[in-house]
Amino acid sequence: MSTDLHAVTVLGHDRPGIIAETTAALAGLGLNIEDSTMTLLRGHFAMMLLCRGAAERDAVEAALAPLTAGGDLDVAVRPVTDRPEHAAPGSSWVLTVHGGDRAGIVSTVVGAVASYGGNITDLTTRLAGDLYLLVAELDLPADGDATAVEAAIKAAAEQVGVTATLRPAEADEL
Repeated sequence: MSTDLHAVTVLGHDRPGIIAETTAALAGLGLNIEDSTMTLLRGHFAMMLLCRGAAERDAVEAALAPLTAGGDLDVAVRPVTDRPEHAAPGSSWVLTVHGGDRAGIVSTVVGAVASYGGNITDLTTRLAGDLYLLVAELDLPADGDATAVEAAIKAAAEQVGVTATLRPAEADEL
């Protein structure tokens, strides 16, 4: 499959230089990074990039192979296609959930969002001691009932013993 858009993931133990080495290899192939997200998860590095250019998948994998030589990083390259933009969302919201840590918080709360046709566009969680924090950006459909979604989220949060708030997103937050 020939495509000019590739999804690249890099996962593993953090160390200085991972971003510099990855982006230098991609730039060396003439690839342009169009979208990216990078984070540390308890000392583990996680990065996803969408990059565009005329390089074939095998060439991208070969250029990134030195990252995996030490055995502490995994790299994957996947050709992807551009998809037409989704219809403009009805509204953008920020969901915040916090409370005591336990299994099922994410699935229960975001399940309530999904049941109303909401789409999670960004999600971050953190555990600090026994306190669990989730912050998500989401889009609700134009015909969505934000009051009903908020009630469903609060009921789901109560079910797993946490507190949730939903508020309209400000343009500078997204």
